Amino acid sequence: MMGDYRYTHSVNVAEEAVLLAKRYGCNEQKAYIAGILHDITKEIPHEEQLQIIRDGGIILDDVQQNAPKLWHSISGSVYVNTKLGITDSDIINAVRYHTTGRADMSLLEKIIYTADYTSKERSYNGADIMREKSRKSLEEAMIFSCQFTLQNLSSKEAAIHPDQLFCYNDLVLNRKGK
Repeated sequence: MMGDYRYTHSVNVAEEAVLLAKRYGCNEQKAYIAGILHDITKEIPHEEQLQIIRDGGIILDDVQQNAPKLWHSISGSVYVNTKLGITDSDIINAVRYHTTGRADMSLLEKIIYTADYTSKERSYNGADIMREKSRKSLEEAMIFSCQFTLQNLSSKEAAIHPDQLFCYNDLVLNRKGK
């Protein structure tokens, strides 16, 4: 289901997720599973992704309907549950929210979200800063990635999914509350 690059990326995310799981006290096996599966439907045609989403009983909101880049995380979460038989809601949610994040993320969700940005093949502007931040604080790394994503999307006048905003606000408000 994946080309060479996507497979390598998924292995790298799984390995990074295990490193972060060790650092932050999360189940390493679940981190590996969620990491290796996070992009499982990314390279299947959009129409098939939409069919998986529909079959899963999920109705896309307006932003999701107009943002095909978000579909793989939604279809992936349905796929790992219905086709692979994974019933662990934490793994399913880690796949589901690895792209946008959301408020009140579990530790595993935060790890997969962060590992996707910091896997070793990532070389975007700011990747090294993100990796450095992830070694000190998942939340600080996530705030940095949210800022990066929000700036990138707004500079293109692209819609921003509410889950991304809720994720950012939750992280910032909880940081200030500590």
